[in-house]
Amino acid sequence: NEPYAIAKIAGLKLCESYNRQYGKSHGLDYRSVMPTNLYGPGDNYDADNSHVIPGLIYKFHKAKINNDKEVIAWGTGKPKREFMHVDDLADACIAVHNMDNLSYKALVQPQSNFINVGSGEEISIFDLANMIRDITGFEGDITFDKSKPDGTLLKKLNSSRIKSTGWSCKIKLKEGLLSTYKSFLKETEL
Repeated sequence: NEPYAIAKIAGLKLCESYNRQYGKSHGLDYRSVMPTNLYGPGDNYDADNSHVIPGLIYKFHKAKINNDKEVIAWGTGKPKREFMHVDDLADACIAVHNMDNLSYKALVQPQSNFINVGSGEEISIFDLANMIRDITGFEGDITFDKSKPDGTLLKKLNSSRIKSTGWSCKIKLKEGLLSTYKSFLKETEL
């Protein structure tokens, strides 16, 4: 995660620096959002190199078509994650873009002018795996491999700034997972 995190931070700092250096003289007004964990159509469904939702969709679908008796998920299932559909992120970006300058400046700090964007809802990996199992129609068991890492136990953004503007996610997790699975079926051949 370190290179990924550093790249995101570098992008945020670049926008902040451009605003400080060229904001007044050239009228620049770069705005940044920091999203929570995203999912949706067009994701990376690689079995070995994907994030949790596309990875689980792939595993459960493959297990279903192979008539496997179980799917193995990493860790204990106890960590909680916050997820947001990519369409909600696009909507948030438009909302931030359309804010007048004074409203935006009131939400951000001078040396930290990004806005966190998240759903505000957490789900355990255990519950997420069961939800994806149901959506894909897999009828076998889920085994959590406790020898594999869990990662951070809690990962939830404070999205109070953007929510104070009246913006909120429109796509509930189950609804988003259903549409994501449908797009997976169109995009992927197993």
